[in-house]
Amino acid sequence: MFECKKCGAQYLKWQGRCSECGSWEIIEESENGKATKDNKKGISGTPSNLISFNNLEIKKQEIIKTDIKELNLVLGGGIIPGSLILISGEPGIGKSTLLMQICASSKIEKILYISGEETAFQVKSRADRLETDLNNIYFISETNIENIIATIEKEKPKLVVIDSIQTIYSNDVESSMGAVNQIRACTSKVLGVAKELNIPIILVGHITKDGTISGPKTMEHMVDTVLYLEEQKFRNFRILRSTKNRFGDTNEIGVFEMTKRGLISIKNPSEIFINKNNQEKGNIVTCILEGTRSFLIEIQALVSKTNFGYPKRTVSGMNLNRLEVIIAVLNKKLGIPLNNFDIYINVVGGLNTKDTAIDLAVASAIISAYSGKNFGQETCIFGEIGLSGEVRQVSKTNVRLKEIQKLGFKKIIIPNSKIEKQDNIVLIKSLKELLLLIQK
Repeated sequence: MFECKKCGAQYLKWQGRCSECGSWEIIEESENGKATKDNKKGISGTPSNLISFNNLEIKKQEIIKTDIKELNLVLGGGIIPGSLILISGEPGIGKSTLLMQICASSKIEKILYISGEETAFQVKSRADRLETDLNNIYFISETNIENIIATIEKEKPKLVVIDSIQTIYSNDVESSMGAVNQIRACTSKVLGVAKELNIPIILVGHITKDGTISGPKTMEHMVDTVLYLEEQKFRNFRILRSTKNRFGDTNEIGVFEMTKRGLISIKNPSEIFINKNNQEKGNIVTCILEGTRSFLIEIQALVSKTNFGYPKRTVSGMNLNRLEVIIAVLNKKLGIPLNNFDIYINVVGGLNTKDTAIDLAVASAIISAYSGKNFGQETCIFGEIGLSGEVRQVSKTNVRLKEIQKLGFKKIIIPNSKIEKQDNIVLIKSLKELLLLIQK
């Protein structure tokens, strides 16, 4: 077998250029083939000890809870012992700041902070700026994974932070630091020590120009939790999003505000994205669900006569194809002639959502912008639209209603469902009923 020393691609015969990574003169003969032949000869392994689930108890006190409520929510209650957590995000977005705050707020005996990018002085300067206590945090500047694992086995800390996995290398892999092979090997070794010693380890991962985590996709499969730290454009807010979590809900989010003292949890995210007293024509408030959390956002629509033969459809914060479907239904079922109008849709605050519950709000905003009428002040609308013009129910209606009523909205328009009748709730079955409401 011949193997590329940079990316690990394997070939049956030697060739000058690796077709996977494009490198030249880097493919060499590998001994993997010999190992395969030896296994075929009948070399047996060592039997593993069986564990009975009946005798296994999970103690709640072993879960590490931090003082950061939003982080605990995203992680599913806290940091699970033996878990491997991967945090990624744009450069300068606040990953290292979040790590320092996690260490300072965990309140455990011994934390090992490993950095291959910064010196102890730089990390200490950040901690002083954040006014954090460093009594339980110990630092090493190391890039060799074998030395790191030896240190972890010797010191046995309660929590380990590695910043970042792309700066770590292994002596067992003959490739440059940050290469696909190196990242895969180092992550595998870190996973092994986390499970063996039952120590939670947090890794920082760089991202590529496409916004994905740098390195092999198998790295995301190996870890238990993958978190993305996102920045809201033109605002000083950060969103921590869970895209994989073996111990909690996926697509859970936590909302933070970046301040001089680090990331501060936002208690009520709905107040960031809406202004319930300023609902002009074309502005509609709706309720979305992210993981287990519901909060309100504002949808803005602008309908303008087109100057060209083909109307523009511009959208920010939702799927463009979804908008095209909504426009087609309004055109066909309600007879609203939108073929000669440019339509612009914006989700206020820079949030990007895939929740189909915003369909009814988007349709309402378009109708309002086209007709020059609105649904009145302090109105909230949510629901999914079907192709035949019906308004369909969405998941967790009661959870959404609780969030809307908490902020004191006077009028709530939702799909017809089995809920308790209230004076401020209007139930509709189709878009025709929605059109009658705005015409009143």
